[in-house]
Amino acid sequence: MIKLVYCITRRPGMSVDEFSRYWHDVHGPIGRRIPGLRRLVQSHPIRHPEGMRPPAFDGMAELWFDDLTALRAAQHSPEWNASNADEDNFVDKTRTALFLTEEREITG
Repeated sequence: MIKLVYCITRRPGMSVDEFSRYWHDVHGPIGRRIPGLRRLVQSHPIRHPEGMRPPAFDGMAELWFDDLTALRAAQHSPEWNASNADEDNFVDKTRTALFLTEEREITG
């Protein structure tokens, strides 16, 4: 299984609460319809304890697919295009980082 990870920042002029609400309530259901998507997780910001520096982004999305073939098929779907287009409503795309990964759990 592979995972596509997005570190995203809210659009200028949008509060963290507005960003989180839109991302979860509006964008989440749009993204969930992407074909071949096995798991979708949104990591929303919480208040940082004193002495802990806040991150340079406002949230992280994790999209799991069986393999690269499934990801490529998803990227050519109308559902992927709809999700990508909706990002303009809440994401500052100039401040988005993404990477493709395969988890390696450290046990013991």
